[in-house]
Amino acid sequence: MSTDEELAARLRDGDDKALRTAYDRHGAAVLYLAQRLLGNRADAEDVTQLTFVAAWTGRDMFDPQRGTLLGWLLGIARRKAVDRLRSSAREGRVTETVRAQHAPPDEPETPERIVDRLVVADELSRLPDEQRRTLELAFFDDLTHPQIAAVTGLPLGTVKSHIRRGMANLRRRWEVDGAAFGSRTTGPSRVV
Repeated sequence: MSTDEELAARLRDGDDKALRTAYDRHGAAVLYLAQRLLGNRADAEDVTQLTFVAAWTGRDMFDPQRGTLLGWLLGIARRKAVDRLRSSAREGRVTETVRAQHAPPDEPETPERIVDRLVVADELSRLPDEQRRTLELAFFDDLTHPQIAAVTGLPLGTVKSHIRRGMANLRRRWEVDGAAFGSRTTGPSRVV
């Protein structure tokens, strides 16, 4: 059985078996720390996996002069757990922000409106994923650009670009199909 120093040297040299050995040797300690920090076994397992992936991709950053292999792995795990906590807090704030928005009054669905939604859904399915997602949030969920940015984690400018390009793609498709863009559906006015 190799020492942690030998194991770290093999890991730095790109030996993938060394990664497996490091996981077998220190995975339980990493999982324990992650679970103590997060209080959730599933999130702790995710953080443990992320820790070893990060250790593999950043293996050249390990310096045995600065500490042990276990200490290095626990440091990575701590940072990954903190990132997970921050992400969860951010998602909670986004959810609360979206919930705090005033819901539009319920309007009865007319057959024309249902058909419009079906046409839009069909056309949206043909768009690239990110364009489709931002347009769905704007059109179906009636979210503003800043709300979409908060929900998706994309920068506001990227959200606006995806919506602009997605609307242009939809406009081109509908014009090719002989439908005037504004005659079928209006959607949220801020999207255009």
